[in-house]
Amino acid sequence: MNNQSLTDLKDLTQDQLVDFVESLGQPAFRGRQLLAWIYRPGIVDFARMTDLAKDFRATLAKHARISRFTDPVIETSRDGSVKFGFRLEDSLVIESVLIPEEDRNTLCVSSQVGCAMGCSFCLTGTMGFSRNLRPAEIVNQVCGVLERMAAEKQGRLTNLVFMGMGEPLANLDNLLAALSILTEQRGLDFSSRRITISTCGLVPQMLELGRKTDVNLAVSLHAADDLIRSRLMPVNKKYPLAVLIAACREFPKKKRQRIMFEYTLLAGINDSDEAAARLADLLREVPCKINLLAMNTTQNREFRSPGRDRILRFQQILRQRGYTVFIRQSRGEDISAACGQLAGKLQ
Repeated sequence: MNNQSLTDLKDLTQDQLVDFVESLGQPAFRGRQLLAWIYRPGIVDFARMTDLAKDFRATLAKHARISRFTDPVIETSRDGSVKFGFRLEDSLVIESVLIPEEDRNTLCVSSQVGCAMGCSFCLTGTMGFSRNLRPAEIVNQVCGVLERMAAEKQGRLTNLVFMGMGEPLANLDNLLAALSILTEQRGLDFSSRRITISTCGLVPQMLELGRKTDVNLAVSLHAADDLIRSRLMPVNKKYPLAVLIAACREFPKKKRQRIMFEYTLLAGINDSDEAAARLADLLREVPCKINLLAMNTTQNREFRSPGRDRILRFQQILRQRGYTVFIRQSRGEDISAACGQLAGKLQ
């Protein structure tokens, strides 16, 4: 039997695993046992699941498999960032980027092969869109990096950000399944407080995410007026700023939870004092934080990064208006860690 015709158990949430084992004539608790086994380090076959009956393990081997990523292409930056290129079963390549910091280790996770959103300053957008990732392909990025970190004794993976290749909310069903696995105690047991989903502004899916999870939301904004934002991000034509910001106000938030707005500063386009004032006015009714990012110079496109003084001035204007504003340092520029660059070379 072709291995890929078997059910990949890493595609299944705990409830789906229960349904699966019941379809094989087993009691529901076997599904919960399976989830705990699948995500233990080094478990790649059913023979090692010693508290399952031998005949059930044999049945599983006939109907199911446990996928994993092996032998990723790895590039390490001078600043410690590590880029992983994972080859999928259909030979396409996706990327994950591990960003170590003093108090945390953050993994940037991909949700699609390529992207259909077409944002003009994003390299992944130039690759076009190939397909959505299955839940297993999302989760296996985390598993693959955890294996590497354990082997290298690099500490604990603390945070997950869905800011890699693709628009996560354009793959919402698979994303929700992956989040269920990632946060399930028997699965990978990440706290939802430590997971952030970034979107360019798919409003209906954004609100559905808020209803079904309590992960953090980051919105790629990049302009505070519709004319500029539509030029940079075609999604703005369907969900203009008034609609997007209304959805941000409505987005379910826990006490003290705030939306993160991401704003890439592009010299001469969206970095003026007036642009900062418009941004402050736009977000005044949304509990939020703002991340300012300089344009990644490795992309070598039509846009330029403003100088440090201009970035600090933009931050100052927002802070004077009462906002919490961070300047996010670009990481891994020497290994082209902007998502999509390694995958583009390996396809």
